Amino acid sequence: MEEYSKMSARIKAFLIHGMISICVSLLVVGLIFLVWYPAPLAKASGVTHIFLMILAIDVIIGPLLTLIIYKKGKKKLLFDLIIIVFLQISALGYGLWTISQGRPAWLVFNADRFDNVRVNEIDKRNILKAKKIYQNPSWFYPQWVAAVAPKDIDENNTVTLEAVFSGIDIAQRPNLYIPLKDQKLKIQNKAINVNELYKYNDQKTVDVILKKYPAADTYLPMKAVTIDMVVLINKEKGEVIKIVDLRPWL
Repeated sequence: MEEYSKMSARIKAFLIHGMISICVSLLVVGLIFLVWYPAPLAKASGVTHIFLMILAIDVIIGPLLTLIIYKKGKKKLLFDLIIIVFLQISALGYGLWTISQGRPAWLVFNADRFDNVRVNEIDKRNILKAKKIYQNPSWFYPQWVAAVAPKDIDENNTVTLEAVFSGIDIAQRPNLYIPLKDQKLKIQNKAINVNELYKYNDQKTVDVILKKYPAADTYLPMKAVTIDMVVLINKEKGEVIKIVDLRPWL
């Protein structure tokens, strides 16, 4: 009977710890997939596998450790539980920080496409030359902007060389950002007819998506770290309709 009581207390502690962990994880899911990486940017950025690792630590390993070490009346039980929770919170905090640094900060119209620029890709060397609204990325949803090449010839040559050799293009430079609406004419000129999407995607998939967004008659590619996506455009207005999980090219 005593052994049964001890086992019951251990399972109860495991379940309580597990429920708390699940509740915290649900809040984290909302933050990551609804705020930082709204669909389909999570897929485009390849964040899902990192999140699953965090989830395993938070929801599985923590409560399991409690199940293993919990013993009613054990000396230093509180200390052991505090250590487990501390390690759990530390792992969660580190994982969240890593994910936050890789979150999409700016969706930048760049010449003939959009670039998904993550926080850790932003070139901060000339950040003070940027307009104030572009100096700090939002902690909420990614923002739409456009980037234009420098007018100064020497600066433009430097940017071009760095784009080739280091991958730092105008899209990563907030000092070259302007409002997206200021590039309306260029967006209209570069937008591609949606019929081109059938060359790179399953016909039924394209039909289903285009039916959801009847105002979209053109698109532009969106370059991302893991999977390139499609930005649907209304050509007449030169406005973004939606990012969708379609391939813009082969």
